Amino acid sequence: MSVRTGDSGRERKDVLAAFQKRLGFRFRDPSLLNQALTHRSFINESASARGNNERLEFLGDAVLGMVTAARLFTTLGDRAEGDLARIKSFVVSEDTLSRRALDLGMDTLILIGKGEERSGGRSKKAILADALEAVIGAAYVDGGFDKARDLVLKLVIPEITSVLEDRHRKDYKTLLQEYAQKWLRTYPVYSLAGKTGPDHDRTYLMTCALKDTVWGPASGKTKKEAEQAAAALAYDAIVTAGGDDAERLLSLKTL
Repeated sequence: MSVRTGDSGRERKDVLAAFQKRLGFRFRDPSLLNQALTHRSFINESASARGNNERLEFLGDAVLGMVTAARLFTTLGDRAEGDLARIKSFVVSEDTLSRRALDLGMDTLILIGKGEERSGGRSKKAILADALEAVIGAAYVDGGFDKARDLVLKLVIPEITSVLEDRHRKDYKTLLQEYAQKWLRTYPVYSLAGKTGPDHDRTYLMTCALKDTVWGPASGKTKKEAEQAAAALAYDAIVTAGGDDAERLLSLKTL
């Protein structure tokens, strides 16, 4: 059950205290954590709210990126820059961060406006991922870089291991682009094929094209999700399954 009370409520303080235990980070100033979990839509509806999480998210994104890059650089000395960048892209992706946020129960803690609530805001990957980055930013402000780094490593080391063991969720857009650049000397092109549903619950339909072949349309609640789904169709047809699509596209390779 979500808790929509402000940071002055006893119940709110209790759930934030429980969250800190799950997170493994104790805030000296819990109001920073509360702000990190406050979406901008909530500010418009609450006179008691004292700021949203956008600035903290900006800071947390930078801390997350630097700590993750440093970890990869120091532990994977045999990997080229391109490999490090690919691994990092999986680890700090919206998909990964939103999943970790769900694992921590952050979907029940984020303060959002009523309109965003009705549109399923608590399950939106962007809101969840941004909130987790904001929590990292709040940890940096509250405890300094070393403590924030320890928190980030606790979050990302399992994800790095998952990528290295090929157990991670695939970023099909990146995989397809890498394949297309290497073997076809071109790039995938994504096009909007349509959209359905009301503004607050839109579903997008996207196609993916390489050379003269088009896959899709595939659907998603955002254009990015639909593009990923379309890329997965293309990647599976060309690379995973092989066969006619792969042979014909390679025959059209630009020399």
